[in-house]
Amino acid sequence: MRNPHDVLVKPLVSEKSISLMEENKYPFEVNREANKIEIKYAVQELFKVTVINVTTMNVKGKMKRMGRYVGKRPDRKKAIVTLKPGDKIEVFEGL
Repeated sequence: MRNPHDVLVKPLVSEKSISLMEENKYPFEVNREANKIEIKYAVQELFKVTVINVTTMNVKGKMKRMGRYVGKRPDRKKAIVTLKPGDKIEVFEGL
């Protein structure tokens, strides 16, 4: 098992993620090699909550141009974590 701090990269905050929080779902950007079991363990250890479900998705980086130069944003992995009713993650509160 990996260190929980190595699994979770950062919380994702957007309009869609704020609406997901009303359903007790919290999105995170996670390590590309992390699996659902490691993500569940990391969230439970770091935030002291009970995780019911973990949904993951791989997001491919977009091609971007700056004048004549072409580059690519990095690929990343997102996870949406569903918590037990009544549990909350305090990092997201107040948004």
